[in-house]
Amino acid sequence: MSPRTVVRPVVAAAVADRLLRHTAPGVPQVRPTLDWAGPVGRELPDERAVQAACGLMHIHGRATGGPAPLAVDYASVVAGVLAAQGATAAGIGRARGLDLREVRTSVAQGALLAVGQYLAAATAREADGPPSTAEPEPCAGGLATLETADGARVELETLDPSAWREFWARLGVPPALAGRGWLPFQQRFATAVCPLPGELRAAARRRTLPDLRAAAYDTGVSLLTLGADPAPAVRPEPWRLTPAPAVRPGHRPPAPAVTPVPRRRTSGSAHPAPDVPVPPLPLAGLRVVESTRRVQGPLAGHVLGMLGAEVIRIEPPGGDPMRWLAPLAGDTSARFTALNAGKRVVEADLTTARGRETVRALAAEADAFVHNWAPGKAARLGLDACDLLSDRPALVYAWASGFGDTLGGRPPLGTDYLAQVHSGLAAAVRPADEPPAPSLMTLTDVLGGLVCAQGVLAALAHRTRTGRGGRVDSSLVSAAALIPRPAHRAHWTALDRPVRTADGHLYLGPKARAHPEAVHRLLGRAEGSALTTDEWTHRLVEAGLTATPVHTDLAALADDPAFKAAVAPPDPLIGHARPHAPWEFA
Repeated sequence: MSPRTVVRPVVAAAVADRLLRHTAPGVPQVRPTLDWAGPVGRELPDERAVQAACGLMHIHGRATGGPAPLAVDYASVVAGVLAAQGATAAGIGRARGLDLREVRTSVAQGALLAVGQYLAAATAREADGPPSTAEPEPCAGGLATLETADGARVELETLDPSAWREFWARLGVPPALAGRGWLPFQQRFATAVCPLPGELRAAARRRTLPDLRAAAYDTGVSLLTLGADPAPAVRPEPWRLTPAPAVRPGHRPPAPAVTPVPRRRTSGSAHPAPDVPVPPLPLAGLRVVESTRRVQGPLAGHVLGMLGAEVIRIEPPGGDPMRWLAPLAGDTSARFTALNAGKRVVEADLTTARGRETVRALAAEADAFVHNWAPGKAARLGLDACDLLSDRPALVYAWASGFGDTLGGRPPLGTDYLAQVHSGLAAAVRPADEPPAPSLMTLTDVLGGLVCAQGVLAALAHRTRTGRGGRVDSSLVSAAALIPRPAHRAHWTALDRPVRTADGHLYLGPKARAHPEAVHRLLGRAEGSALTTDEWTHRLVEAGLTATPVHTDLAALADDPAFKAAVAPPDPLIGHARPHAPWEFA
């Protein structure tokens, strides 16, 4: 019997069970089915095999010179959230009259969703043309983490180029030299590398931690110190649901039951089969309005859209500036369309009364409103939960923040890498023989968007029983706390890292890692780097061992026949490869 049918993704199942307990009561029971590979045509026996096959090792290792595993079960946690989403959405669909009894997903589908933006950038192509705009794979360029004269390691964050230049000026760096570091610093969210000029790193090493803290405080730059403790600094619940007050007479009720007209699978479904009818999506007929930016908020809306909701996106006049960040797919940023394709756009200037009234009018006709504004902005705009729920008590109002209320009223910028530091994840993702540092893959942005979407689904499920909406608060830190990690950082052997071959890398399977003597006997008969990946795989199979080729070219992943049922190739409408929706409903 294959490992795929024997080995259960225990971490993914535990995360799903926890989130479904947090969601209950009020949801008809639809139990999710989880496995490792799903529609991917490969034997993937564990977390590390999934990371190798689906590009996570490649993206995480870009900044440090080669593919490297995440030392946490990240793909499994993503899959657990997806399983809970599918089960909750199916329960909502059942409450609305749909005959939905089963939902399936997999750890591989979770991993592919997590690398969706990077996959889009690697496969972007001009409209009706070749992939001439595709982004080349970045070269190793280092992490953004800085070291100080007294041995501290720190992470900076700012979205303001003036604050960036002024910070470095306080450290004696000329403005032109500081300016050379700005673009790679900002682009690290997209490229997963940060090739800062060496002069900036040297300037930081000449100053003490108090010096850097003072410079950051004076210039408005956020700074956090990295610790070696992988345990979460706080353990908040994944989200907090505050039900709306009792519904008053005359309010518009929640969306009616949907007519269960079967639809046919399209290119966006998990297993394309054009002639096979499938049930309607569970959120069909519901409307989500979002005012979001970057990754966390847009991904929440993207997930709800994949589950069938109509998503209306509010953007500033002229459109979200992220639309034009290279590489382009057609005439729009590939990374932007990876998170926002299919959404209807309404432009509104929130600094004006008219723009704010547009938001209120849209929210009054919506089932959910999602934003990831900075702390305090909603209240200043008069668009907080109490403002919108007064007009629409059945509304689910969701705020996806960086730190929630874990750092008081003046938290640092709520971005991915600072959330990794504060949550202990920056220490947990690397083994004990490497210095703590955040992964430059946007781990918490992705997981935070998924947790926000699950919070919305939990509130919609609650609404099916009570008729009341409510407020959902989630954060990057609450999402990071879902990731299990040991009390102390992991200790790895050489076999816990990818093995270099003549034409790539292999990641050894669990049996090979558990029996290093068998691997060393094979290594003794042939130099590892002298054999190709296929040759090494064949030798391992002969010895009763397995290994997974490490995908280090995302464009090639999109063309790999093993991923045909899990990844949609570029088409004229989208212009880049993208993962299929990660659920199969029946």
